Amino acid sequence: MTAEEAPSPARGLLLSAYVTSLVRPDAPVPGPVRPEIALVGRSNVGKSTLLNRLVGRRALARTSRTPGKTRALNVFTWGEHLYLVDVPGYGWAQASRGDRAGYRKLVEGYLSGRPQLAAVLWLLDLRRDPSPDDAEIGEVLAARGIPALAVLTKADQVPRALRPSRLRAVALALGLEEDACLVTSARTLEGMEELRDSVLAFLA
Repeated sequence: MTAEEAPSPARGLLLSAYVTSLVRPDAPVPGPVRPEIALVGRSNVGKSTLLNRLVGRRALARTSRTPGKTRALNVFTWGEHLYLVDVPGYGWAQASRGDRAGYRKLVEGYLSGRPQLAAVLWLLDLRRDPSPDDAEIGEVLAARGIPALAVLTKADQVPRALRPSRLRAVALALGLEEDACLVTSARTLEGMEELRDSVLAFLA
């Protein structure tokens, strides 16, 4: 069975749907106030793909081969008690200075001051050492004291024998405990069950 054929661990359990896109960090979500779980990471880390796998829908969040396409806070329901928020990717080198400043204001404003923000899924590429932008986001999260899980993506592109050392390298560079990191692959679904359980645990 391929990853495309394999059932998502979330399928059939919680319904999900697109709600709105917010262009201001303080803009309200239309509808009931619910806790928000944000997916945060640098451009091309695989946020939209992972979100789709998490909720069990192939195209709920749009994916693109071009980094930087997400330019707003895209909000989705997941079940009846939670919003998932796809946050614009940071660190896109080809963005203009004005675009980078706008993204920074939106992302950091959302992470540092959003009352509804309950937790963050911080996506990091298992293949790469953390960037200065990753470290800066880590400082924002630490200052806010928001619960966060480091989700290490694209594990299928790292030989299994090298994954523990790559996890240690990423955790050490960002001052994280290794047990606060989860290795995942949206292609093979590795770690998806644990990720879903972690999201729901944030609400417990």
